[in-house]
Amino acid sequence: MSAFDTIVIGAGPNGLVAATHLARAGRRVAIVEQRSSPGGLAGVDEFHAGYRAPGPLWDTRPFRPAVARALDLERHGLRFRENAPSQYALGGEAEPLALHADARRAAEEIGRRSGRDAERYVEFRAFLDRARSALAAFFDEPPLDLLEPASIGPLELLRRAMRLRNLGRRGALELLRLPPMSAADWLAEWFEDDLLQAALALPAVSGTYCGPRSPGSNLGLLLGAAEAGPGVAGGAPALVQALVAAANAAGVELLVGRRVEAVLLDGGATVGVRLDDGEQLRAPAVAASCDPQQLVLKLVPTGAASSFVERHMAGFRARGSTAQVLFAIDGRLRLRKRGDARVEIATVAGSLDEIERAFDAIKYGEMSAEPVLEIHVPTTESAELAPEGHDVASVLAHFAPHALRGGWSDEQRNTLAERVEAQLLRHLEPGGAIVARVVRTAVDLEREYLTTGGHIHHGEHALDQLLIRPTPECRGYTSPIDGLFLCGSGSHPGGGLTGLPGLFAARRMLAG
Repeated sequence: MSAFDTIVIGAGPNGLVAATHLARAGRRVAIVEQRSSPGGLAGVDEFHAGYRAPGPLWDTRPFRPAVARALDLERHGLRFRENAPSQYALGGEAEPLALHADARRAAEEIGRRSGRDAERYVEFRAFLDRARSALAAFFDEPPLDLLEPASIGPLELLRRAMRLRNLGRRGALELLRLPPMSAADWLAEWFEDDLLQAALALPAVSGTYCGPRSPGSNLGLLLGAAEAGPGVAGGAPALVQALVAAANAAGVELLVGRRVEAVLLDGGATVGVRLDDGEQLRAPAVAASCDPQQLVLKLVPTGAASSFVERHMAGFRARGSTAQVLFAIDGRLRLRKRGDARVEIATVAGSLDEIERAFDAIKYGEMSAEPVLEIHVPTTESAELAPEGHDVASVLAHFAPHALRGGWSDEQRNTLAERVEAQLLRHLEPGGAIVARVVRTAVDLEREYLTTGGHIHHGEHALDQLLIRPTPECRGYTSPIDGLFLCGSGSHPGGGLTGLPGLFAARRMLAG
């Protein structure tokens, strides 16, 4: 029976961050990972002979430099890109629209479609840049305990409020009115071009259960702006590699291919975990980077967290609506209408109405007839993921619901793959044959990664589920059970490859 100071459940990015930070502080830490390799939803797998790709969380642009500094990841090979990659907006019969990281370069592109929108785009990006500092005061720092306002010191409130004040009176009022709005309404105030509106709105609904016209969807757009960064050189594979190297250097014991079956309690306090083979690992503290519903409703003994807590956790919404479709291509993907230019990131959504129609389908348990897509070609930067001269395309198909009417049969998976492939080939020239395609529906993601509902963010990003995440009893990375902590995307500030839930949870644990 092995003994540790802390056991971390799950070796996804947040689990690795939490474990490494704790180990660097002198704790003896073990991570238990049910998959055969670390990385979680960002981990790299071979999906066809010779072709590899990261999971659905491939986007490293949200990863925070503060996390990299805290773990000294530069020493372990992590480098940030100088600039974020250009993103192409594709849709309908329109020419591809390149949204460059540089706002003025992007405005030149937009100006070919709308001079008015080009001018407004520079203003729009400038506003988001100013707003980023204010948003960071709430999303880049540990959560304020809104249920215990007396615990928030006046100096802390003043410090964060000053970030908002720096926007000026008009800017501060504007930022306060935006989160409850729909993304469609706000974007319509700025722009007239359908393709531009759709490209900007898609990240707002990515991994959510809402459309661009849903109230509150604008919060997702603002979160995306707050998280925007250049990304990690080498993408998700390089990020996971650096995190694993840092964990090894800190002395973390990584147990892969082992699944936690239960959290062990004694006298209402955590004493360790039991693995699926019956082995017990003892520790006075357990930090779970799995989703909070898996922890409270499946790994903790029934009733240990009280029926009231369990009822709240059962109501935490995690309705997966995203599928990943992987393509192995015997050739290089290029844009059809852009002089065969290479592409790394692209969206396929011609208008806000197209996105809204795609969302409408899942309300009735159906998959969209024309799913909106986020396309990532990881071999553009990491050629080693495929044979020389070949490409991998990783496509997130939105509005393919976990709860599909009639269930996900092989026939339904094939239908989804055909719809995605038709959309893909409408805009991209593969330069060769598609030699394999693999579909991971939300049901498959749930089974493979043990995430409730197959939700890639461990719970929906909605206003109520971000202000207090995941539930009132489990806010601030703690739980009603002594020694049991949450360190995954189901906690503040939410999903995506930020690394912040793991870092903040570890700091909370060290603070006692």
